[in-house]
Amino acid sequence: MSKMEDYDGPILEIDRLSISFFTRLREIPAVMDFSVRVMPGEAVGLVGESGCGKSTVALGVMQDLGKNGRIVGGSIKFKGRDLSEMSDDELRDVRGNEIAMIYQEPMASLNPAMKIGKQLMEVPMIHEGIGEKEAYSRALEVVTDVRLPDPERMLNSYPHQLSGGQQQRIVIAMALMSKPALLILDEPTTALDVTVEAAVVELVKDLGKKYGTSMLFISHNLGLVLETCDRLCVMYSGEAVERGSIEDVFDHMQHPYTQALFRSIPLPGADKNARPLVAIPGNFPLPHERPPGCNFGPRCDYFEKGRCDAQDIPMSAVAGFDRHTTRCVKFEEIDWDAPLELADQKEKGEIGKVVLKMDNLKKYYEVAANALFGGGEKKVVKANETLSFEARESETLAIVGESGCGKSTFAKVLMGLETATDGQILLDGSNIEQIPIENRSTQTVADVQMVFQNPFDTLNPSMSVGRQIMRALEIFGVGDSEAARRKRMLELLDLVKLPRAFADRMPRQLSGGQKQRVGIARAFAGDARIVVADEPVSALDVSVQAAVTDLLMEIQREHKTTLLFISHDLSIVRYLSDRVMVMYLGHVVELGTTDQVFSPPYHPYTEALLSAVPIADTSIEKQHIVLDGDIPSAMNPPPGCPFQTRCRWKSEVPGGLCEKEVPPVRVLDGDHQVKCHLADDILARMEPVIKIAAE
Repeated sequence: MSKMEDYDGPILEIDRLSISFFTRLREIPAVMDFSVRVMPGEAVGLVGESGCGKSTVALGVMQDLGKNGRIVGGSIKFKGRDLSEMSDDELRDVRGNEIAMIYQEPMASLNPAMKIGKQLMEVPMIHEGIGEKEAYSRALEVVTDVRLPDPERMLNSYPHQLSGGQQQRIVIAMALMSKPALLILDEPTTALDVTVEAAVVELVKDLGKKYGTSMLFISHNLGLVLETCDRLCVMYSGEAVERGSIEDVFDHMQHPYTQALFRSIPLPGADKNARPLVAIPGNFPLPHERPPGCNFGPRCDYFEKGRCDAQDIPMSAVAGFDRHTTRCVKFEEIDWDAPLELADQKEKGEIGKVVLKMDNLKKYYEVAANALFGGGEKKVVKANETLSFEARESETLAIVGESGCGKSTFAKVLMGLETATDGQILLDGSNIEQIPIENRSTQTVADVQMVFQNPFDTLNPSMSVGRQIMRALEIFGVGDSEAARRKRMLELLDLVKLPRAFADRMPRQLSGGQKQRVGIARAFAGDARIVVADEPVSALDVSVQAAVTDLLMEIQREHKTTLLFISHDLSIVRYLSDRVMVMYLGHVVELGTTDQVFSPPYHPYTEALLSAVPIADTSIEKQHIVLDGDIPSAMNPPPGCPFQTRCRWKSEVPGGLCEKEVPPVRVLDGDHQVKCHLADDILARMEPVIKIAAE
């Protein structure tokens, strides 16, 4: 089948699609009555939380549902042809040539034993039968298109020699090799750092224009969809609940679920005490336990018995808008502009005395230059370089930076999982930087606790939830009998808002958000005074994120906990923290109150980080800064300022100083510290990155 160049109908038309998975016991409907159209050159975002069926739709388009999945209703047409009616050969041709898919995990799409160039050249050689020479020059062109440095060296490398961001670009390049008409992107940036994510998103947009490719962009991040797509479809529990242009859905939403999603994400400038995030009550229904009528009914503020649960609800057109539809029987009666009933305003706990002080902390690792076989001279990895800061009672200090900046290393030293190379950590005035965890007193271990990024890895799968919390109580020496510990364990479940019946459940019976709550309950078992939260919500859905963040704030208010919040998500950081520390390649490059760090002057790296964060708000204007290149390796840091290889202000500093000397720490207004060579008058010229657009 040759490419139909002049086709001008919808590139992809999904009409009333239903997909089910069949187990021995039952049919499980994953997608019901789902319709969406993608026109030539258009980018459509598919948004929803995990389990809503968005990836199933993509696999349906690729006709790749495995042996248990089947399309049980409706159709998927590509350029007017029904995909389910094509022969295997035709399908193979369309899939390689005209529809390409980019997955979440780049390494899953690359062959580890084959050089990148060869993997790219395979695509047109197999699908279009072109020669090796032409395939090589096309591979070179595409790798240049995706802005990878030194394209020839890239083609000659193996996948493991590239960073995550570079691997993802290769996967995008591979998808573009045959200039497809439709590109499906399934959460393509989840595993990437925000500055790399910003560059990849920019790239996808530019390439879409250059090649005229239509896109189906699957994501749970509303901000990303706003920046990449023209139209949007919101999914909930297997159904589309709202469809329309970005502006219509963001500014004139017509479905209670869309509204609830927006209320659960922190927007810039929102104050955590005055405008707490509103989590969506209840839980996502399991596919075989969906309620009658509207799937969102049991969690909806506007639910009306006998009406919302009486029958299946069709999509209805919203009058006065272009192709804006919603699956709600009451959308014309709801006052969508009604002010949000504010959740109780919370009083911020008084910030108390200094509990933790770090002074010039360094952590170096020695690795053999040839790590695999030993031998060769030793290399030093400088994971943390002269870290100094203080954290006080009831304070939230956010530690922000991208992967490889040293934030998790510093957490390990604080926890006693590693010991410091130099400098000191004082907990209540006594030194703990050289005491490994096995030699720390029970009190110190109970005082400094950690909540990890991935709730799945931190629970013992063969021990009930209650048992795991009681074990922590035992280790911390809390309670003098089994009965006393059981009572305290049930109180801890109350604290993290889990039903007491969960004490007897096994971890596999819990959702991600519920597991994270068990992790928090365990961390607070010994009345922890300092809790290091390492990206505690990044693996969770937006609505669950709001509930977990709120929970952490509430416990902090009650227990006067010091929270060290490690994150790369600046919107949550702005919302949560009192002070922010920005790290880059082992250095603290900026430290100050949240307001100081989020308004100019910035360290040039902070400026780029702020510009990279996708914001789900159409009234925001952002300065557009895309960083070139990847974060250098801590094994081989650049000379001078660690950020100089990617800094757009470097030319403002005379005499190549940035390349020769590490900048001194300068104190600006108040206690605002910046590690930068820029002169005061240049810092003063910096503009705010995020502005609210004038009406």
